[in-house]
Amino acid sequence: MKALTWHGKSDIRCEAVKDPEIQHGQDAIIRVTACAICGSDLHIYDGVIPGMEHGDIMGHETMGEVVEVGRDNKTLKVGDRVVVPFTISCGACFFCSRGYYSACERSNPNREAATKLWGNSPAGLFGYSHLLGGYAGGQAEYLRVPYADVGPIKIPDGMPDEQALFLSDIFPTGYMAADLCGLTGGETVAIWGCGPVGQFAIRSAFLLGAERVIAIDTVPERLAMARQAGALTLDFKEEDIYDRIMQLTQGRGADACIDAVGSEADATASLDSLIDRVKVATFMGTDRPHVLRQAIHCCRNFGTVSIVGVYGGFLDKIPMGSAINRGLTFRMAQTPVQRYLPELLQRIEKGEIDPSFVVTHTARLEDGPDLYKTFRDKKDGCIKVVLKP
Repeated sequence: MKALTWHGKSDIRCEAVKDPEIQHGQDAIIRVTACAICGSDLHIYDGVIPGMEHGDIMGHETMGEVVEVGRDNKTLKVGDRVVVPFTISCGACFFCSRGYYSACERSNPNREAATKLWGNSPAGLFGYSHLLGGYAGGQAEYLRVPYADVGPIKIPDGMPDEQALFLSDIFPTGYMAADLCGLTGGETVAIWGCGPVGQFAIRSAFLLGAERVIAIDTVPERLAMARQAGALTLDFKEEDIYDRIMQLTQGRGADACIDAVGSEADATASLDSLIDRVKVATFMGTDRPHVLRQAIHCCRNFGTVSIVGVYGGFLDKIPMGSAINRGLTFRMAQTPVQRYLPELLQRIEKGEIDPSFVVTHTARLEDGPDLYKTFRDKKDGCIKVVLKP
């Protein structure tokens, strides 16, 4: 089969690889009908995620048709259309049984390596390094799905792939970002990053009762899409974000702040972000947390900072004195996708949201390597890429 494979920083190739096979009784094999390039994939593309090996198959946003099921899988049958969560979860361990699927204790065969870095291991992930299991990703013609009687959700007949695909990651992640804010109605929510996750966080904040959403970015197409959703937009290259948020909130700060950027904040945003870039380039740091620092300062006293942007290591110069003295709450996670799927599928079916709004580019799998660069460089109005194997 054909798949997009990793061969080093900025080196993604479309090449022939071995077809996946059933390895365990709960497995399923799906024929991929749609997959996507995620902002998290760009961290791999930029070489900042450890544990990648030459030839690893990329991708964790995938859906398709079941073509084979293992002998112990009683949930799926050949011909089912399914969306596959990016988190691989057993459904029965301590964490899965409590709904924390992204902390599954059984799905990462390399959990000892992850534990050395993070103190404990999260769940295994598709296409996201050997630190997180070394599982083949879904930017391919076929995908093996472990624990397939737990993860995939069946999609109703007639629902287009583009409406369902993002249940795999970015819709639940954006929704969780807003959900973690504890919204009760009437709040002001500030969101850093208007990429795909940020766009879903904007719409989810409104769905959950926010009165005003302030969306922060600098890419014109992203800011325009945020305004279409009803957000007030700020360009961080044109104005001081802290001063502007304080002005908009009468000096109080936003009720909740969402970091939807993560480890690779724009290095031109401020002096501290430039220093972050130098530290990472010289191996003196692991991440560029400018956005997180700013979100902390812009949050009101006893407000909430929700973090869904990906960080990989140790963060420098985080203003914990501000957070502690002002009573901030931090909430964050790799999204336990399975926990959100039934509710979000229902919202799509009811017409409350059409996730296909975020798609700007649809192409063949063979076009993937070029579109990785287009997406990373924010060229050609690219916000979200869908690939059709």
